[in-house]
Amino acid sequence: MLYGHLFYLVRLSVRNLFVHRLRSSLTVLGIVFGVASVIVMLAVGEAARFEAVEQIRQLGATNIIIRSVKPSDESRDQTGDDILTYGLTRDDMDRLAATLPPVRSVTPLRDFRHDVRRFDRKLEARVVAVMPEYPKMNGLKIAHGRFLSELENERFENVAVLGADTAEILFPMDDPIGQTISIADKNGFLVFRVVGVTERRASSGNVGSSLSGQDYNRDVYIPFDTDRVRFGSVLMSFKDGNFKAERLEVSQITIQVDRMENVRRTADLIQGTLEQFHLRKDFEIIVPLDLLERAERTQQIFTLVLGSIASISLVVGGIGIMNIMLATVTERTSEIGIRMAVGARSRDIAQQFLIETMTLSSVGGLLGVALGIGLSLVAAHNIFFTVPTILRLWSILLAFAVSVAVGLIFGTYPALRASRLDPIEAIRHA
Repeated sequence: MLYGHLFYLVRLSVRNLFVHRLRSSLTVLGIVFGVASVIVMLAVGEAARFEAVEQIRQLGATNIIIRSVKPSDESRDQTGDDILTYGLTRDDMDRLAATLPPVRSVTPLRDFRHDVRRFDRKLEARVVAVMPEYPKMNGLKIAHGRFLSELENERFENVAVLGADTAEILFPMDDPIGQTISIADKNGFLVFRVVGVTERRASSGNVGSSLSGQDYNRDVYIPFDTDRVRFGSVLMSFKDGNFKAERLEVSQITIQVDRMENVRRTADLIQGTLEQFHLRKDFEIIVPLDLLERAERTQQIFTLVLGSIASISLVVGGIGIMNIMLATVTERTSEIGIRMAVGARSRDIAQQFLIETMTLSSVGGLLGVALGIGLSLVAAHNIFFTVPTILRLWSILLAFAVSVAVGLIFGTYPALRASRLDPIEAIRHA
């Protein structure tokens, strides 16, 4: 009985709305564009959040990164050479591995910029000396060939893995695997055999306050011990008429902790241990877990702001619905009086107008969902400009639910006003 009465009211509401098709359509447009804008804005915000969080997650939630930092005073050592000595050392690496119980693995890295050549083609690449376990700890994937092996590191072999852009620039038409490249050295060039090419990877994009932007696609990876033997600990460069020499053994140490709960405590232990042997502030500790939580909070606020801005259009659409329904109540005053005279209760009148309002907002919500999904897909895949978007089911359901709620909220007053009309005065209004 209840469902039959509700169905009757819905059918009556649809019939009344079809009497004024143009007016109903224009009223629905406010809800349509409001729902669509909410979905698109949330999709853009979700894509931005996902990209930022994914870049930090690649660093590893159980990892702790210690980086060498050039001291501001640029103190020189007292050997008589004009050499700046700073940063982490191999002794630091061995000390941390031996004294910290929660540590699962310790991986060093040294990076520097040098010219890399292949015949007449060259570029200034970031040469990264790493251990074989580097890809697993840093989310690096191989597209072609393989990564460096433990045996090659122990034998100090001249082998290299190229970043995606480096491979394209040096080998535009050829397969780089098995080919050779030359890396600039203080005595000329050293020849390295290419054994692999990495997959294209998004730039770090200055994620987090402690991480500088880095284009991983222009890297050249070589064995860590090969770097120690071939290039030594002193890095020399001559640019724009200026000679510069720096002694740096390790640029970065990545420490993997056994459990996520031990990350922050281990970071504090590392800080205390290194400060005993580094009187100058020539290192920094980065905890990706902290950056991850901070980025998630920031992006949640960003998404909330975008959704709130888009929701304003829904409120405007709701005001439009209220305006039209108030006009409808005025137009149908005599009809309301006749219905009440033949036995309709105030509750029946209120239900009829409220269902008409919610029918408008529900139809507008469904059309807005379709338009929002379409615009999100077009924004992400059009040929002119690309805006990353990620559609989530919760954002679609939220936008539709808000549209229904807008109809309920803004339709309540016109429905109550219609239900409180005096039957005699309403009939006389004709």
